[in-house]
Amino acid sequence: MGIFRRFWSGGEGRNGNAAILFALALVPLVGATGAAVDYSMANSNRTSMQKALDATALALAKLMPLSQAQLDTQGWQIFQASLGNVSVTLKQSDLKIQTPATGKLILDVSGQYQPSISGVIGIQNFPVGAHAEVTWGIKKLEVALALDNTGSMASNNKMTELKKAAKNLIDTLQKAAKNPGDVKVSIIPFHIQTKVGTSNVNATWLRWDIWESENGSCNKSGGYNTQSSCTSQKVCTKSQYNNRTDCQDHSGSWVTATWTPANHNTWTGCVEDRDQDHDALDTAPTTTATKFPAIQCSYSLTEIMPLNYVWDDLKTRIDSMQPNGNTNVTIGLAWAWHSLTQGDPLTQAAAPAPDLSKYIILLTDGDNTQNRWTSSQNSIDTRTALACTNAKAAGFRIYTIRVINGNATLLRNCATDPSMYFDVDSASELDAVFNAIGGQLASLHLSQ
Repeated sequence: MGIFRRFWSGGEGRNGNAAILFALALVPLVGATGAAVDYSMANSNRTSMQKALDATALALAKLMPLSQAQLDTQGWQIFQASLGNVSVTLKQSDLKIQTPATGKLILDVSGQYQPSISGVIGIQNFPVGAHAEVTWGIKKLEVALALDNTGSMASNNKMTELKKAAKNLIDTLQKAAKNPGDVKVSIIPFHIQTKVGTSNVNATWLRWDIWESENGSCNKSGGYNTQSSCTSQKVCTKSQYNNRTDCQDHSGSWVTATWTPANHNTWTGCVEDRDQDHDALDTAPTTTATKFPAIQCSYSLTEIMPLNYVWDDLKTRIDSMQPNGNTNVTIGLAWAWHSLTQGDPLTQAAAPAPDLSKYIILLTDGDNTQNRWTSSQNSIDTRTALACTNAKAAGFRIYTIRVINGNATLLRNCATDPSMYFDVDSASELDAVFNAIGGQLASLHLSQ
């Protein structure tokens, strides 16, 4: 207090010189103090801008791919909504969004902070900015789409909406792949069977005993169209005689009828469940019990497509799906699993690696109604649950989608996590569900 008493009551104070000097000295002192306060406030504003920019980058990455115009418009809207109140003058052109490479976004924003105090020393504003980079996409990924192609998918526009949603997912995964082959997808249409295609007629993993017992010809006329019905009959070694008495009276022998299997080239390309419980496992097909039974397709069915990244072909295969037949969820899940492993019957999958993730997306719209052995829903559900348990134990992550109908408990429990189960009340919701899954598969992280 002594110095103030000196200024205001001393001789210097009376002549005013000291007071003037003191007043002049206050200007830089106040300016410096104000600059420090404004700098702190500006830094706080910059932190808010950085958080809003990071949120904008992540939000845009989830929406990719977008055009530059969409990036500019939606980016500004998201940034404004995330920013809150700041003392920074900003306009839309201050937000710059670049896509220098596939899977990468770079965002920069700069504005002018309006100082509250330091204006007394001539500082009217100074620039404040933020920078963010986000990589969107994944390292390596293999995804199997097990898609219900049963007759009930014809109702409520379900098949139409499924095709649209699945193709959009293919587009998302294509964009997420930074390098060719980083992302691969298999398509597994199913009803009570799956169709592997006639090109596999000579595959060592097929078994033919069941097919041969149902497809062939009997040397006894009368409509004996299976091996069991044929070989339960007798015929004469002299074919012109049709009863035992005439046969033996003319020196013929009355013998068991002969069944001749059809040529395998007449096979229509479908397979059915393996022997229990190999259909719920990825057992190597090396014995009759573990091999896949060839069967004539009981209904029309689109052929499966093993893992690949020929994106147009994948979408064409999806477009070719037609609803028909009864429901056997187990076989769809099992073949999705097979498509993600390296051994027979499908060998396109890569070996497990730290940078490789493998997912199954299982979609159905109905309860299990038929498999190779039974029409008992409970029996088939048990097999589906076993396949789910074994696939998850083998390290595969499973999304499940119930479309209007189906066993909700079974599908919810089949999913790796409850958040990976989707219950769809309207087929029109499928696109949003597949978009959500695609966004989750395209893992996101801020690089700076």
